[in-house]
Amino acid sequence: MIPNFFPFISYVFVTTFTPGPNNIMSMALANRFGYRKTLNFTLGVAVGFAVTLLLSSFFNLFIFNLLPQIKQYIGILGALYMSYLAVKIMTSKPSSEDKKKTRLNSFLTGFLLQFINPKAIMYGITVTSGFILPYFNSYPHIVLFSLLLASIGFISVSCWALFGAAFQKFLAKYRRPFNIIMGLLLLYSALSVSGLL
Repeated sequence: MIPNFFPFISYVFVTTFTPGPNNIMSMALANRFGYRKTLNFTLGVAVGFAVTLLLSSFFNLFIFNLLPQIKQYIGILGALYMSYLAVKIMTSKPSSEDKKKTRLNSFLTGFLLQFINPKAIMYGITVTSGFILPYFNSYPHIVLFSLLLASIGFISVSCWALFGAAFQKFLAKYRRPFNIIMGLLLLYSALSVSGLL
């Protein structure tokens, strides 16, 4: 068991269940297509997240040595990317939004999103360097922790998708305010990643 288990579990759940690109996209896609048709996207997120966590674990010593110099730049780039997504969500029109969401609703999109998602990358670096590698550094442990954290990630995106699907009719009626709220949440995530909050 991890000596600092409660900080670990708190960090994992707070970081995984707060708004970020994975959760917001899952919610928006399920709102449009329903939970079942969004399952491929959420599975892609989980698999891509597991791969990101494995890469973070195996390359963490190298990254950790560079982290003081690059953390600030990753945060700024991540915040800019997330701000761009927020503006796109808030200004999207229903017709163009539906076409984009159709293209985005796939396993491959969910999988590839993890490699450009600054929140997932920073989470992988932080959770492995701060909570896992100081106590466990064998390959089986790294794989088990990566699978556990990816499972928690899948539960998170599924919860957000279920929420989006459950309120599908309500949110369709209020799509514009919904998009603005989701965009603002994404901006909040961007500020968090940037280190300004």
